[in-house]
Amino acid sequence: MQVTSSVRQPLVTGGKTYHDVTHDVSRQVEGKPSKLWFLAFLTAAGVLALGSIALLATLWEGIGMWGLNKTVGWAWDITNFVWWVGIGHAGTLISAVLLLFRQKWRTSINRAAEAMTIFAVICAAMFPVIHMGRPWLGAFWALPLPNTYGSLWVNFNSPLLWDVFAISTYFSVSLVFWYIGLIPDFATIRDRATGLRKIIYGALSFGWDGAAKTWMRYESVSLILAGLATPLVLSVHTIVSFDFATSVIPGWHTTIFPPYFVAGAIFSGFAMVLTLMIITRKVYKLEDYITIGHIELMNIVIIITGSIVGIAYITEFFIAWYSGVEAEQYAFINRATGPYWWAYWSMMTCNVISPQLFWFKKIRTSIVATFALSIVVNIGMWFERFVIIVTSLHRDYLPSSWAMFYPTWADIGVYLFTFGLFFTLFFLFAKFFPVINMAEVKSVLKSSSEKAHK
Repeated sequence: MQVTSSVRQPLVTGGKTYHDVTHDVSRQVEGKPSKLWFLAFLTAAGVLALGSIALLATLWEGIGMWGLNKTVGWAWDITNFVWWVGIGHAGTLISAVLLLFRQKWRTSINRAAEAMTIFAVICAAMFPVIHMGRPWLGAFWALPLPNTYGSLWVNFNSPLLWDVFAISTYFSVSLVFWYIGLIPDFATIRDRATGLRKIIYGALSFGWDGAAKTWMRYESVSLILAGLATPLVLSVHTIVSFDFATSVIPGWHTTIFPPYFVAGAIFSGFAMVLTLMIITRKVYKLEDYITIGHIELMNIVIIITGSIVGIAYITEFFIAWYSGVEAEQYAFINRATGPYWWAYWSMMTCNVISPQLFWFKKIRTSIVATFALSIVVNIGMWFERFVIIVTSLHRDYLPSSWAMFYPTWADIGVYLFTFGLFFTLFFLFAKFFPVINMAEVKSVLKSSSEKAHK
C-alpha cells in the first residue's frame, strides 16, 4: 500500500498571479484613504492628544505626578516599559529567525511585524527617559560618554546601562532590516506612480533596478542582518530581565527570569501581531495573503510559549518553597493571596488557561476567537509585569514600610499616550507603505499558492 503525505495548506489563496500581488498590495498605497482608515487614524490621534496632556504635565511637574511612593519606587512606568519591549519581540523572530529556518509562512506577515517592533520599541524607550524627570538635563548620563565635569563615567556593572545598549542595538538592527526589505517594494510603487509620488518613492527605493546582481546583494544583506538580529531575540529581553534578577529583592533574584522573560516576550509579541494582522486583513481585504493557515501557525507558537510561561510560574513557586527562605516564600504567597490577588489571578487566567483553548483546531482557526484571545493574552502579559514588579516591592522586610501602589491619572495618561503613538504610527505605515512584502510573497507564489497546489 502506497502512503502519500498530506499537502500543506497554500500560503496564498485565490489563484493569484504576480500581477495580482502587485495590484492588491499597491492599491492600498496608491488609492485614497478609506473612511474606515480615517476613523481609525483619528481615534488613535485623539488618544495620542489626550495622553499628551499627561505627558506634558509629568515633564512640567516631575514624576511626583505618578503614584510612586517610598516603598514602591518602580511601578506602572517600568511595567509598561517591559510590556512594550516584549511586544516588539515577535517582529524580529518572524523576520530573522524564520528567515534563517526558511519558513515560507513568514512572508505575508513579516513586514507588519517588523513595523510593529519598531513602533513598540519607540514606545518602550519613552518610559526610562520620562522616569529621569528632567530628561533634557540627565538623559546623556545613561550613555557611555566621558563626563565633561570630571572623570565620572556610567556604571558598566548596572543592568540599566545594559538596557541602553541592548535596546538601541535592537532598534537599529530592526530598523535597517525593515527598511532593506521595503526597498524592492518602494521601487514597484515608484514604477507605477507619477509626479511627486514618483519622486518620493524613487528616493526611498535608492535607485533599485531589479537586476540579478541587485537581487543577489539584497538576499545576502538580508541573511547577514537576520544572523545579526537572531541573537537579539534572546539577548534583549534577557538583559531586561537582569534589571530584576541581579537584585536581592525576594521575588526578583531568580535565575529563571531570562528564559521566562524571552518566552513571555514572544508570547505577547505574537498576540499583538495577530491583533494587528486580523484588523489589517479585514480592512485591506488581504484574506488571500494572510490566510487561516498563517493564523493557525501563529496560534501554535502562542500555545508553546504560553505553556513555557505557565511552567515558569509553577517553577517560581516550587523554588520559593524549596529554598526554605521565609521572605521568598512570603513574596509568592502574597502575590496569590495578598491585596493584589486579583492581578495575580488575572495573569494566571489570561496567560496560562486561555492559550490552552488553542489546542482545539476549531478555536485556533476561528478569526473571532483568535482576535479575542490575542487581546486577552496581552492583558495577561501586562498583569504579569505588574505582579512581578509591584507585589515584590509593596511588602518588604519591614511591615512598618508596607504601602500600596495606586496609579494616578498621569500614570494612566502616559500609558494612553504610548497607545496613541503606537497606533498612529501603525496606521500611517499601513497607508503609505506596502503592508505586505510583495517581493517575498512572489518568491513563494509558485511553490505555495493555491494554483501551485492544484
